[in-house]
Amino acid sequence: MPKVGMQPIRRSQLIAATLKAIDQVGMGEASIAHIARLAGVSNGIISHYFQDKNSLLEATMRHLMQALSNAVRQRRAALQDASPRAHLRAIIDGNFDDSQVSGPAMKTWLAFWAASMHQPSLRRLQKINDHRLYSNLCCEFRRVLEQTEARSAARGLAALIDGLWLRGALSGTTFDIQQALNIAYDYLDVQLAKGDAAPPLSRDVADGLPPVVFVD
Repeated sequence: MPKVGMQPIRRSQLIAATLKAIDQVGMGEASIAHIARLAGVSNGIISHYFQDKNSLLEATMRHLMQALSNAVRQRRAALQDASPRAHLRAIIDGNFDDSQVSGPAMKTWLAFWAASMHQPSLRRLQKINDHRLYSNLCCEFRRVLEQTEARSAARGLAALIDGLWLRGALSGTTFDIQQALNIAYDYLDVQLAKGDAAPPLSRDVADGLPPVVFVD
């Protein structure tokens, strides 16, 4: 975690340099010295604010997760259609926002997933992100599906979003965002069709997993 007293401008500067370094040479070669050169600061500045490279990666991931949270929140806030389908599509769209599918962002996410298998603090961060996506999806599915089906649909859509993102990140070509969206939309429509014959449910009957808003 970054130490107390870090200036927002300096923090943004170091995070931007970390993203650029991982994009250029990968997480393994993105040394503190390399990041410092890209940021135009001394190694000591980074050491002053962060314990080690993992702490800097954690701060960078919090930045990306906050960008993801903002992308979803802004799309949902702009909706004129309050239906579950509209909200679920907004959640899908936010997960494929430009902030999440740029080259530096994708490479950093991949590095984070790999590092989280060995670093408890990063693993906790990953669980927060996973729970946020699942709970937001489940809350909306619960408005039209019974509890078991809503949970299953949410797990399936969360896995599909992650899988489409991962496939795009590893493809070696430009990420086809529209193709990914269309596949996710098709899955969504199949799941919602299961509840078409049932009366819509209010948000108040969500199954006890309230949406989690990530706070940086």
